[in-house]
Amino acid sequence: MSKTTIVVLHGFSGSAAAMAPLIEYLPTPVLALNLPGHGAGYVSDNPADYTMAAAVDGVVSATAHLKPFVLVGYSMGGRVALHVALNHPDRVAALALIGTRAGIDNPTSRAERIEADEALATRLEAEGIEWFANYWANQPLFATQRYRLSARQQTEVQAQRLACNPQGLALSLRGMGAGAVEPVSYRLGELDMPCALIVGTEDTKFTAIAHQMATAIPKSKVCPIPNAGHATHLEAPQTTATTIIRYPLFLPKHRERQY
Repeated sequence: MSKTTIVVLHGFSGSAAAMAPLIEYLPTPVLALNLPGHGAGYVSDNPADYTMAAAVDGVVSATAHLKPFVLVGYSMGGRVALHVALNHPDRVAALALIGTRAGIDNPTSRAERIEADEALATRLEAEGIEWFANYWANQPLFATQRYRLSARQQTEVQAQRLACNPQGLALSLRGMGAGAVEPVSYRLGELDMPCALIVGTEDTKFTAIAHQMATAIPKSKVCPIPNAGHATHLEAPQTTATTIIRYPLFLPKHRERQY
């Protein structure tokens, strides 16, 4: 019997390589993808290439050769994973969302986020990637990384940010930011595959969001990761991987002994 492929999507300012700490503990085969504006290579100047629709099409195209797979997404990558599962449910056997929300439902809050992301994109283009990397590292959402990650790990995360193309990140903010993408909370009931909503216990904001989403997703379960903040795949990669593998409906129990 062939193994189920696990497809992994990174967060904003990351890349496929940024998910390596988690991938180390996942069973093979694993396919980690770069989302629009992230990773090495050509950066398009066409805004249409940085929409959620373009990101979803990219994932679907890259996985066309696979049987239904387990789809794992972190933060921005979780939003993309959610849209893939909603629009191509036959392709996704199971879903794991790490620190993910379904969008910003409040119109005022959404408009404020769009304005804030535009301001950040403009400043990123003007001041460059070094300014952005330092600014992003000091966001309150990532505060736990300062004491959960070793100095070496923090240096690696910062190096990954510095390797990003500033134009690609700016276009991603404008086209795929949390405000730019239409919220899909009203569609969560359509998800028929098992869904693990993974959150760090120290990430109180997204823990509350996960519990709200769980009330709408039929086969979902909130999976708290102890001693971790927003990025559980970095702060507790082994526990996060174990959660993905052992979530009851993800992989048949007889396969767990192989890993």
